[in-house]
Amino acid sequence: MRLEKAFIEVLAGSNAGKRITVLFNPAEYSFDRANSFKSTAVPGLGSPLIQFVNGDAATLSMDLFLDDYTDAASPDVPARIAEITALLDIDRELHAPSPVRFVWGPLRFDAVLEKVGRKVTLFRPDGSPARAALACSFREYRPLQRQLDDPRTESADKTKRRQVSASDNIWLIADREYEDVRAWRVIAEASDIDDPRGLSPGDWLRVPPWEGPDGLRGTR
Repeated sequence: MRLEKAFIEVLAGSNAGKRITVLFNPAEYSFDRANSFKSTAVPGLGSPLIQFVNGDAATLSMDLFLDDYTDAASPDVPARIAEITALLDIDRELHAPSPVRFVWGPLRFDAVLEKVGRKVTLFRPDGSPARAALACSFREYRPLQRQLDDPRTESADKTKRRQVSASDNIWLIADREYEDVRAWRVIAEASDIDDPRGLSPGDWLRVPPWEGPDGLRGTR
């Protein structure tokens, strides 16, 4: 099989489309992801209440190896170091570091280069680096529009609001949302409806989660 070479592609800014080919594929890489939670102490309880605040961005970490003696291709190690560390610089068009995509075979990771650690292990007679390892950390980059189009905002309360149309009634809405017309009572109770036949087009209904007879929790 042909060896797939990893590369870093600049996604936006003055260098958009530029590709930095990795001299040697990393021996390993690691993914990390975390969530932020708020801990609230409540008197009388044995442990604090834990409340979800937000999700944190994933990080991709790896070491990139550079060596002029193993691969003397141009550019040399100092130039390659400068090329990669320049991704930390503020782009003149974006007024922020450019987002990049790390690509290696099936791996596609859109990110910003968050941190680069440099360890030089071999030098030329003039003192310039001839062999180095770059410890790179990429933080996931998801533009605002992509997050709005595909939000990850599901929580325990998935209550919806539905407006009654001219061809609608509470039974049809229950069937559409829960696949069970008997669940109209759940909507009526949540919406404080005494007479479901008295609904008019334009009225708003609350459609809360419901655990049906099959044990599944709606809505769809």
